Amino acid sequence: MTNFLINKINQRVQNNSLRELKIPNSLIDFSSNDYLGFAKSAELKEKIETFTKDNPSYFIGATGSRLLSGNSQFVEELEAEISIFHQAEAGLIFNSGYDANIGLLSSIAQRGDTIITDELIHASLIDGARLSNANRYIFKHNDLESLAEKLKNSKGNIFVVTESVFSMDGDFAPLKEISDLAKKYEAHLIVDEAHATGVFGAYGQGLVNHLNLENEVFARIHTFGKALGCHGAIILGSKELRTYLINFARSFIYTTALPFHSLVSVKNAYELLKTTPAIKQLATNIELFRSSTLKNSFIKSESAIQCKIVSGNQQCKNMANQIQANGFDVKAILSPTVPEGKERLRICLHAYHTPNQIKSLINLLANYE
Repeated sequence: MTNFLINKINQRVQNNSLRELKIPNSLIDFSSNDYLGFAKSAELKEKIETFTKDNPSYFIGATGSRLLSGNSQFVEELEAEISIFHQAEAGLIFNSGYDANIGLLSSIAQRGDTIITDELIHASLIDGARLSNANRYIFKHNDLESLAEKLKNSKGNIFVVTESVFSMDGDFAPLKEISDLAKKYEAHLIVDEAHATGVFGAYGQGLVNHLNLENEVFARIHTFGKALGCHGAIILGSKELRTYLINFARSFIYTTALPFHSLVSVKNAYELLKTTPAIKQLATNIELFRSSTLKNSFIKSESAIQCKIVSGNQQCKNMANQIQANGFDVKAILSPTVPEGKERLRICLHAYHTPNQIKSLINLLANYE
């Protein structure tokens, strides 16, 4: 009765692409998205515990969706605070970045509208676009001519979707140029800031803020599970967008809200962003890695994500295993997560890495040049 399951699993085994869950190891972390070390921060943990003890009247769980019993003055004030931090008019918190992206794209575009996406956007954005009834076009990665061509052929309300920092390549979208094109064709720009939050901007406000494009973007998605070390996400935009999502985003309407402890964690993580030296230290570590001769064999990136293409699932896995055997937790990213032939070692730099750790990894990687 389960042969159809076994057949699909065996296909993955034959392609060396079977995914498996693994218990975290004690290696030096060069694989997680915990860019600032907040997920392990004793200071943040203490702030969260103190705040929770000082507010004992809140429930452990949210008890329901926000439209039923799960809303609170606390979460609405938090949304307002985060919106101010990122210089947005309003925001709405979702349970995860995935929920935010599918909720936004599946609801905002209607039949007869058009969604145009960069070919390398995150799976959650792809799924959100698929769930809509809109026409869908894909433009070549960061290719303005390709985007312009798609814009010329678009109808209805037009939505251009990109990431500010791409999760698998670590490179930037040319946001200013994309914004100019979107304005020219009266399209709405949507930017996923997941890997820019906490990393770019004086206080980690993101790349849109860093480039002063806040007023040019229709919607921004900031996630809390990466540099902030917490969980959840927020969609930033106009007050009208917030009201629209409350009424039409199914991943917001039909789910139990985040519990108080999660919201407290997010609030205190944002407070810590305003004072932490980790943002500057991360920038220093990124520059240290990029200053090595390895940069010629890596995908061009100025972010915390640095990737070396190693074609072939098995070859990429073998190289990652060798690096792990030397004490560094570097992961292989395999197809179908990335296109076949574009398998890579994905190295994530963190604020808590020491110069010696980074230099030791650089020296090890030099053996595979």
